[in-house]
Amino acid sequence: MIKNSTWEESVFNRNLFSIKVYLVVFLLLSAQQAAAGGGYFSLGYGHVAKQTAGAVTAVAEDAFAGASNPGKLTAAGNQFEIGAEFFNPHRKVKRTGSGTPFDFSSNSRNSFFIIPEFAYSHQLNDKVTVGITAYANGGLNSEYPSKASSVPMGIPNPCGGQPANFFLGCDEAGFDLAQLIIAPTIAWEFTPSHSIGISPLFAVQSFESFGLNFFAPLSKYPNKFTDNGHDFALGAGVRVGWYGEITPWLSLGAAYSTKVYMQEFDDYKGLFAGGSFDIPANYSVGAAVRPNENWIIALDIQRIEFSEVKMLGNSLLNSLAPGGPPIGSEHGSGFGWKHNQTNYRLGLTYFASERLTLRAGYAYGKRPNDNHLSSTTFSLLTPNPIHQASVGMSWETKSGNELHVGFEHFFKETLTGPSALFPGARESVTPYVNALHVAWTWPL
Repeated sequence: MIKNSTWEESVFNRNLFSIKVYLVVFLLLSAQQAAAGGGYFSLGYGHVAKQTAGAVTAVAEDAFAGASNPGKLTAAGNQFEIGAEFFNPHRKVKRTGSGTPFDFSSNSRNSFFIIPEFAYSHQLNDKVTVGITAYANGGLNSEYPSKASSVPMGIPNPCGGQPANFFLGCDEAGFDLAQLIIAPTIAWEFTPSHSIGISPLFAVQSFESFGLNFFAPLSKYPNKFTDNGHDFALGAGVRVGWYGEITPWLSLGAAYSTKVYMQEFDDYKGLFAGGSFDIPANYSVGAAVRPNENWIIALDIQRIEFSEVKMLGNSLLNSLAPGGPPIGSEHGSGFGWKHNQTNYRLGLTYFASERLTLRAGYAYGKRPNDNHLSSTTFSLLTPNPIHQASVGMSWETKSGNELHVGFEHFFKETLTGPSALFPGARESVTPYVNALHVAWTWPL
């Protein structure tokens, strides 16, 4: 009797270990996907930010102040801008040398997204300006094709007699996360050349996961883990900012955004640590220098508090340890971004003529994971690529409207090294992104 109990326990432990290994693979792919494009956040919002790699905290040229620094809205005047980013991420992850069924090579086939945005500003008087900004975080979507895969011996097949997908679930495997933020803004020039502003942040999230049936036994809520269609959550936060024109050739800016606190996903509370996916708090400082009337040189430093969001900051291994908390609990597995991220951004603007403006920018963001971990398994968790560059132009038409076109490239980088899970195995991750941004501005 003792022997039979020991055998059953051994089978159960092997099954649980296999499920946990596949959970690691899924979280690695998810974290890499969410990070593709230089971090969880976009480089910026609006044509100026897109073309200068986000160096806009102290640059006041458009109405997108609610997405960066509400204080600078007083310099926007009366205008309306609408734009869209055509986002093209490429993501590939691979493991070799671990043996079937744990070796893999996968590309997400969802590689094109359209991300819209708009902004409006209206000057009430010579001191107060109001406006509204709507922007989105998109492209957080992976869909890995269904591939016939045999389930390891001794593990129940969640698909019955049908072949399982790469993650040993049913049909296609992946997820879809989208965020929309609406930021009404008011800015007040409280003294000449110095303004402060505030933007309440109202957020809507949409999420769906599918084909992840194999992981459900590790969840606190197994029926709230996968294949429940799209679910929605609402949230709120606030952003405040200051903008000052210190001299005719120097402007400074500073902004702070609280965490955007989101509702729990009712249908996916068994997947997210704590049941929700808050948007991290962040803050930035910036300076813009005008050496002459034709040039603006801008520098931004931004800090994002990834570690304060449970799904981002919790360790990947939390739910994998013996007796560890289940997925979906407060301390369940997350992406393991234990460090907050600092981003450095440099932007150049050249007023080539009365009608043509040229821009360029470069951004670098340090990885928020535990850098002392040499295994590529954990490097898969980092925001990659970490180097981004952008170029663009604005053309003013004879009627006074403006056309804006910008291109962003997130540089390809392959990280290769030993696996933390399988001695002797090798792992690699290769992401890169191209994005085209087009916008139109009407002066009002």
